[in-house]
Amino acid sequence: MKISIDDNRKILEIQEEFSALFPYLKIEFFSSTHKPGCVSAKKFIKHGSKTLNECRSIHKKGKITITPDMTVDELEQTFGTKYGLGVQVFRKSGKAWLETTVTDSWTLKEQNLQGEELSRVPDIK
Repeated sequence: MKISIDDNRKILEIQEEFSALFPYLKIEFFSSTHKPGCVSAKKFIKHGSKTLNECRSIHKKGKITITPDMTVDELEQTFGTKYGLGVQVFRKSGKAWLETTVTDSWTLKEQNLQGEELSRVPDIK
């Protein structure tokens, strides 16, 4: 999958494209990039209605190629170094979304499969 990056694209459009390929993962955009393995504060999440222009430091057009065998860290770092976009991947776990910081070395395929498995587990009451 290739995702087009330019200043006029809405965050929500990119999130939807990503989730179409990985339904148990989502990406959130933040006001700044982060170091590998670090957590981004939720108060810095950029709303899906914002454009990429409003949340990045490198303003160039291009495409990001996303493959199932790419690691979370590779994906997040590519968004950051190439386009100045702070991105975090979250994995579905039941009804909650968890940041994947501890498992950033896993591939997107592994993360998505784990999310699918965790979402099938019935809620314990």
